[in-house]
Amino acid sequence: MPRPLSDYDPEVVLEAESDIRARLGDRPLDFDALLAVSNIYRAANAVRNRMEREVLAPVGLSWGGFTILFVLWVWGDRETGELAVDCGLAKGTLSGMIQTLEKSGLVARAKHPEDGRRVIVHLEPPGLEAIESVFPRFNEFEARLTEGLDIDEKHELARLLRLVTATADDTPLVAGRADTR
Repeated sequence: MPRPLSDYDPEVVLEAESDIRARLGDRPLDFDALLAVSNIYRAANAVRNRMEREVLAPVGLSWGGFTILFVLWVWGDRETGELAVDCGLAKGTLSGMIQTLEKSGLVARAKHPEDGRRVIVHLEPPGLEAIESVFPRFNEFEARLTEGLDIDEKHELARLLRLVTATADDTPLVAGRADTR
């Protein structure tokens, strides 16, 4: 009996999907939606776990820590509330991660110049150096993970995942074209 959708052997995954259909087959369910969403989940976890293990952990970063550095690198200083949203993190989770990054000297917090109750997070020079050093390796690994797709398939996959994400977030789809260049 296969492990429930946790195995990486494609034949075992297909067998698990068949088992699900057999177990639930007499119910009026949308099996195609079930398989699409479960495979989105599996793909996201597989990518994250592999990236953390092979790219981020060797440089002392977690996925969340990398995401914080990346957001600050691309969009600049952020208030904690907007940084949490940008990174897809709960404020409490973000706070602990920022504390860890601060202890490493990668980011710093400062009071908002107009409202002392608000906090701004910014990259420190070692944080800038860290993200500029790790991002090329991260992107190289992204390329390796998608090397089985041609450029049109990569664009279409990105478009389809944006559509699912927008639906899940109950937001309008902004970038709906296959090619967003």
